[in-house]
Amino acid sequence: MDPTCRPAVIFDNGTGYSKLGFAGNSEPSFILPTVVGVNDSFLKNLRQTDSSDTSNWLAQYNAGVMADLDFHIGDDALSKSGGIYSIDRPIRYSQVENWDTLEKFWQQSIYNYLRCDPEEHYFLLTDSPVTSPESREYMGEIMFETFNVPGLYIAVQSMLTLAAGYSTPKSDMTGVVVDIGDGAPQVVPVVNGYVIGSSMKSFPISGNDVTRFVLQLLQERGELIPPEDSMETARKIKEAYCYSCTDIVKEFERHDKKPDKYIKLWSGRKPKTGVPYSVDVGYERFLGPEIFFNPEIYCSDFITPLPDLIDMCVQSSPIDTRRALYKNIVLAGGGTIFKDFYKRLQNSVKKIVDDRIAANTARLGLDVKPQPVEVNVASNPIQGYAAWFGGSVVASLPEFYDSCHTKEEYEEYGASICRTSPIFKGMY
Repeated sequence: MDPTCRPAVIFDNGTGYSKLGFAGNSEPSFILPTVVGVNDSFLKNLRQTDSSDTSNWLAQYNAGVMADLDFHIGDDALSKSGGIYSIDRPIRYSQVENWDTLEKFWQQSIYNYLRCDPEEHYFLLTDSPVTSPESREYMGEIMFETFNVPGLYIAVQSMLTLAAGYSTPKSDMTGVVVDIGDGAPQVVPVVNGYVIGSSMKSFPISGNDVTRFVLQLLQERGELIPPEDSMETARKIKEAYCYSCTDIVKEFERHDKKPDKYIKLWSGRKPKTGVPYSVDVGYERFLGPEIFFNPEIYCSDFITPLPDLIDMCVQSSPIDTRRALYKNIVLAGGGTIFKDFYKRLQNSVKKIVDDRIAANTARLGLDVKPQPVEVNVASNPIQGYAAWFGGSVVASLPEFYDSCHTKEEYEEYGASICRTSPIFKGMY
């Protein structure tokens, strides 16, 4: 059967989680932690033997083969950690550090989760805007050589987020994408489908930092959390109870006046003994997301709030695009799904813009009131997997298959074809 008659496979591999599914669906089929658990017992036994003994070459070979075959991914890998399986994260800070491990993750994703034949489906992979061209070549080599896919398209996550189409009724692919996940958050301006690389800003505080800050506050308050499960407990508390507030001082007063209303109780069981334990969650609920707006409470090395960074990103863009960029600020990633986060961000950016206009008007002594700048921060329930959903939309278009790199092109020109975009004909 012609592969173009089948839905394309969409892989959005992030630092914390990977989204897997087929084109045309409204949500991913699987959302898995991007981890691989490898059985090290074979290799450990091999290291204990004399590697110079040539008579033992068959045992050494078999040990390596078994180590390559016995591995798990996602939640299965996390559930087996601590024993003979060691956890490896192939992606850190949005960059691939171990391609062999990532290949194992893709193998399990294709055959055990999606249960499809890679030779019968086109593939769309997402990529960070700061990834090197060599990384795109490695992606192409693995997909074409190992999985023998008929076609491949590698798209920038920021582009797919805008392509999701939930930001404006008729999106013209212009806007600022604020992508905050577990890896390296980015503020990316996109104009008419082109990323303005010189105006792109990096934000060093990610969703994983929120988890660490929540854990730090709980431990400083004396909450008894099992050390072996501390990060996982803090992550669940963050996802269940954290929210963004408009005024931190008033929020402290609310919690102090009505503690029974705002303090939540988290209950869990210790993973090793099964003994139940509970954690009181108070100020951590709003102090966790507050590090995006007041980063100095978490880290003294970086004190630029996220709204100021977005304003700097827009101001460094071409002057004729700034109004359109302010009008379409799109959130993406799991670090942006806190309750009322988009309202706090929109009000903060709007205040920065209005204060600058008022200051310039007073300094120049203008009698005519300048036209106000519209600031809009788009939020949607799908923003946690916005890049994947954008890939699903793009791969559902009829012209998608004509825009992919094919196996024939790869065999003729090599992996360098993955450096260029088939649509814009530009080199990354």
